Amino acid sequence: MNRPDESAAPALRRLLDLLASGSATEDFAEVLADARRRGAPAGVLAEIDEATWQALRVHRTLRQHRRREAELTALFDTAGDLAASRDLDTVLQAIVRRARMLLGTDTAYLTLPDEAAGDTYMRVTDGSVSVLFQTLRLSLGDGLGGLVAQTARPYATPDYRTDGRFRHTGTIDAGVLDEGLVAIIGVPLLLGGEVIGVLFAADRSPRAFSPDEVALLCTLAAHAAIALDTAGALADTRAALAELNAANELVRAHSAAVQRAEQAHDRLTDLVLRGAEVSDVAAAVAHLLGGETTVLDAEDEPLAGPPATAAELADAVAASRAEGRSVRHHGLWVCAVLAGHDVLGTLVLRGRPDLDDPDRRLFERAGVVTALALLLRRSVAETENRIRGELLTDLLTAPDRDPAGLTARGRRLGVDLARPHLALAAEPADRDGGDRGRLAGAARRYLFGSRGLSAEHGEAVALLVPVAPGRAEDPEETARRAAERLARLAGFAVTVGAGRPAAGPVALAASYAEGLRCVRALRVLGRAGEGASAGALGFLGVLLGDGHDVDGFVGATLGPLLAYDARRGTELVRTLRAYFDCGGSLTRAKDELHVHVNTVVQRLDRVEALLGGDWNRPERSLELQLALRLQLLAGGGAGSGSGPGPGAASGAGAASGSGSGAGSGRADGEAGRDG
Repeated sequence: MNRPDESAAPALRRLLDLLASGSATEDFAEVLADARRRGAPAGVLAEIDEATWQALRVHRTLRQHRRREAELTALFDTAGDLAASRDLDTVLQAIVRRARMLLGTDTAYLTLPDEAAGDTYMRVTDGSVSVLFQTLRLSLGDGLGGLVAQTARPYATPDYRTDGRFRHTGTIDAGVLDEGLVAIIGVPLLLGGEVIGVLFAADRSPRAFSPDEVALLCTLAAHAAIALDTAGALADTRAALAELNAANELVRAHSAAVQRAEQAHDRLTDLVLRGAEVSDVAAAVAHLLGGETTVLDAEDEPLAGPPATAAELADAVAASRAEGRSVRHHGLWVCAVLAGHDVLGTLVLRGRPDLDDPDRRLFERAGVVTALALLLRRSVAETENRIRGELLTDLLTAPDRDPAGLTARGRRLGVDLARPHLALAAEPADRDGGDRGRLAGAARRYLFGSRGLSAEHGEAVALLVPVAPGRAEDPEETARRAAERLARLAGFAVTVGAGRPAAGPVALAASYAEGLRCVRALRVLGRAGEGASAGALGFLGVLLGDGHDVDGFVGATLGPLLAYDARRGTELVRTLRAYFDCGGSLTRAKDELHVHVNTVVQRLDRVEALLGGDWNRPERSLELQLALRLQLLAGGGAGSGSGPGPGAASGAGAASGSGSGAGSGRADGEAGRDG
C-alpha cells in the first residue's frame, strides 16, 4: 500500500503547473475530481482538496495582483497622458477607453454639464453604436447620472430599466434602449467637493459591479476631474496670455498713436504759431492722413482744398457739432470746427473711407488746430477792420478834405482806393427789431479774407467791396447777394443798396450816398430785405442815381418797342405816346395819328405783346410815359411823334385816369366810331 504523501505528489505537481500557467479556476477543481476517479484513498483526497484550496487562494491572489498591476499601469498611463497631453478631448477619450477596458464593459462614457443650456451632454463615448445615445442630453437631476450628480456618490444598477431609485424620462430611456444597455455604474467627477461631471461604464446584460470596480472607476473619474481642471486652468492661462498680449499690443499701438498725435499736433501748432494760412494747415492734415482736405468757413464758403457741396454736409456738420466728434458721411469724414458753441467752419476729409481710432482722433485734433488758425485769422482781421473802419468813416464823412491822405492811409492798410470799388449801404429790414451792431459784425465776416472795408456809419453799415481787375461787376447782382448773405450772417433780414463802381475817395463817398438812397427807396417801395442798385429801380433810379442814366432807363423801358420799330419800320413808340397824350382815348389817338381806330388797336395789341399785359397799369404806365418824355427830349429820332401834345400834365393825367389796358381803349374807340 502506497503512502498518502507519495500518491498525492502527482496531483500537487499538477496544481503547481496550473498556478504557473495561470489556468482558469475550473482547471483546479479538475485535479481533485481526477484523483477521485482513480480511486485515491480518503487521506490522499483530503490532502489534494487542501492543496487545491490553497492553490485557489494563491491563484486568486495572483489574479488580483495582475489586475492591480493592470490598473496601476492604466492609471500610470493616464497620469502620463495628463502630464504630456494638452488636448482635453484626447485625455478624456483615453480615460473612458481605459475604464471600459479595465472593467470589461461593453461601453463607457462621460457626461458634463452645459451651464448655458442648463442640462448635461455626452462629452466622450467609447463602444457606443447608437447615434441617439451619443447625442443624448439629460436634464439636471434625471436618470442615474442625475442621482450621482445630486448625491456626489457612485451608484450602480444591475438593470437600469427596472431600477426605481432615480427619475426615468422618456428621452433618456429611449437612448438607453436604443444602445441596449442594462447594467450601468456611474461615479462623480469631484473637484473641490463640487460635481463637475459623471463617468459611466455599462453592459448590455445584467451585471453586479464589485467594490474594487467601483473604486477603480472612481480613481479614473478623479483623473478625469484633474484633466478638466488642468484644461480649464490652461484655457484660463492661454486667455490671460492672449489678453496680456492684446493689452501689450494695444499699449504699443496706443503709445505709437499718442506719439504720432503729439508730433502731428506739434507740427500743426507750429504752423499756426508761425502765422501759416488755413490752406497750409489743410495741406499738412492731408499729408498726415493721406487724403484730400477741404476747409469751409462758417458760411460754407471754401477757404482751402477742393470744393465741397455745403448743402450735402449740413446734416453731418450738425451731427458733428452735437456729438463733439468727427462723423462719417457718404465716404467723407466731416468735423465741425468749433470754438465753444460757435461754429467757425467745417473740416472735410476725402479719400479715406475708413479711419481707425488714432487717425480719427488726429483728424479731430486737426479740427481744433484749424479752429485756432481761424480764431487767430479772425482776430487779426477784426483788428485790421477796426483800423480800416476808421479810414472808411473818415472817407464817408469828409472825402474832399484830404483825398491824397486818405488814399495813402488805404495803401498802408493794403487797400487801394484808387482802384474801382463797389460801395454798399446796409440796414436791418426791421429798423426797430434789427441790431446794427450784429449787422456790423456780419459785414466784417462777409468781407473776411478780402481787401474790403466796413464800418458803422449813421444808421447804416457801409461796405466797400473791391472790384477784381478786368471784371465788370454788376451792382444789382452784388447788392442782391450781399443782402442774402448778410441776412444769414446776422440772423435777420437786411436791406442793401449798391452805388455804381467808383475809384477815389470823393467818387466812393458819392457812390455810397447813392447806395444809401437806394436803401431808402427800397423801404418806401415796400421791398425791405432786398438788395438793389439805382439801375434796377426804374425811374426812381434815374432820380436817385448820381449819374442820371437816362439812356439806360429809356432803353430798359422802351427797348422792345424801339427795336421793333427799327426792325419793322413801324410806329409803335409814336402810337403809345399819342395814346397817353390823348388820355387813353382811342378815338382821339387815331385823329392825332391820322389812322383808322382799328390800326391804333392793332398797334396797342402789339405793344402789349412786347411789353406784357401790365403795360397800362398805373405804376408801369408812369414809367412808360416818363421814358417817352425823356426819349423825346433826347431827340428820339424817327418816329418820335409830332410834339409833346398836351404836355407833361396830360401825360400824368393819362397815367392816373386811363383804363386797365388796350381793351378799355378799344371800348372807347368802338363807342366813338358808333357816334
